[in-house]
Amino acid sequence: MTVHRSSDDAASPSRTRLGFAILAVVQGTLIFTIALIMVPLPRIAAEFALTPADLLLLQVAYGLPFSGLLLFGGRLADRYRGRRMFALGLILFGAASLAAAAAPGFVVLVGARFVQGAGGALTAPAAMAVLRALFPEPAAYGRAMAAWGGVSVLGAILGFVASGVLTTWVSWRWMFAIPVLVALAGLASTRGLLPADRTDEPAGRPGLDPAGALLATAGIVLASYGLIASGEHPWSSAAVWGPLTAGAALLAAFLGVERIVRDPLLPPGFLPSPCRVAGLLGMLLAAAGSALIEFVLSLYLQGTRGWTPLATALAFLPFAVALMATNHVAPALVGRLGPARVTVSGLLVAAAGLGLLAGLGPDTGYAAGLLPGMVLLAAGLSLMFSGSAVLSTMNVPQRQAGLAGGVMNTAMELGPTVGLAALMSVAAARPDAVDGYAWAFGAGGAAFLAAALAAAALLSRAACRALPQAEPAPSY
Repeated sequence: MTVHRSSDDAASPSRTRLGFAILAVVQGTLIFTIALIMVPLPRIAAEFALTPADLLLLQVAYGLPFSGLLLFGGRLADRYRGRRMFALGLILFGAASLAAAAAPGFVVLVGARFVQGAGGALTAPAAMAVLRALFPEPAAYGRAMAAWGGVSVLGAILGFVASGVLTTWVSWRWMFAIPVLVALAGLASTRGLLPADRTDEPAGRPGLDPAGALLATAGIVLASYGLIASGEHPWSSAAVWGPLTAGAALLAAFLGVERIVRDPLLPPGFLPSPCRVAGLLGMLLAAAGSALIEFVLSLYLQGTRGWTPLATALAFLPFAVALMATNHVAPALVGRLGPARVTVSGLLVAAAGLGLLAGLGPDTGYAAGLLPGMVLLAAGLSLMFSGSAVLSTMNVPQRQAGLAGGVMNTAMELGPTVGLAALMSVAAARPDAVDGYAWAFGAGGAAFLAAALAAAALLSRAACRALPQAEPAPSY
């Protein structure tokens, strides 16, 4: 296994594995940071005397710039090179995390979360560009992506668990120490462990496409905000349909602009591949499933059953263990069965887990009632993430590694927003809250089953069912 480095600095396999581990931990922490404030939100609201509108703004302050700027972050990584943008993103991310920990009031905290999201949008696609340079051979890169796939969902769940545990005994401010420490570790590794950026001439690099970047960012942010606002307002309200309509119009304009500019941010031929379409759909649904169980079971256990935040967080430990165990074997399964079969299998297993959770009732027990569905869902999501990560990045040249990272991470970030908006609308249609939660799980299971059938049909004749066999992927 070789590494793309300067000629005088050949990397050993152990340094390659350590470089992979650093990148994986950074990627997991970017997603971990989304869930960081979910459990302590009531405490933050009490400390800063926040209104419901303030809480909504605080919830979306990280995710909106993160999801909206990912495509542009990918372009910056492809133009200015991965390691450079990785370091810049980590500086923003770490500094903003430190500011959030010390925030004297609501405005500073929201601003810090916004800068955190912008730093994350630079870091995530740059990390994938560096990963592509770390594993320049297509087969090695595919195996690395199979291991990479489960990192994000694990980060989200660990963020939820850690926030519940830490805020029980210490201030919510200490949660931001984790992003700070990870950013420092990532920065310390950039020169010694990560491959050097290529030194080709700027003329060979893609242009910035500022019009496309502005339209894509504004369109994604507005549409996402409209979907998030549907949790607080009816769909018929201007607070929902106004941003949704404006966001859709901007995204339509973005697609039009991309057809005429010289260096489009999203080349029109990049998405139509059946492999990529199936992979991005799997990534979106896997992220949506992770957010659904985290959100709904948190409401159910604390609101209906009266569990403490600590007990609720600890209830997700078996889910996290099942994710880690499945992700340990998923790369080998992708190598043996191919990413298409693993993705479809994950969709089916996750659909079964959601089907079990659809039996939720007011007195459902944890061990016999919730745990089997949680473990099945975790296993299915891990398989989906591993297979979908490979499908999403299959046959991507190194010069477009940042673009692939931006597109894949955008699908992953939109999953919770789109999924929760749709499924919680199903829940809101039921007069009883618990019955609504059960219907949301049932609707999610039906969506996963339909997606499995669609993906199987889409991939049946596509050349993305197999991954070359060779040495196993690195573990982290």
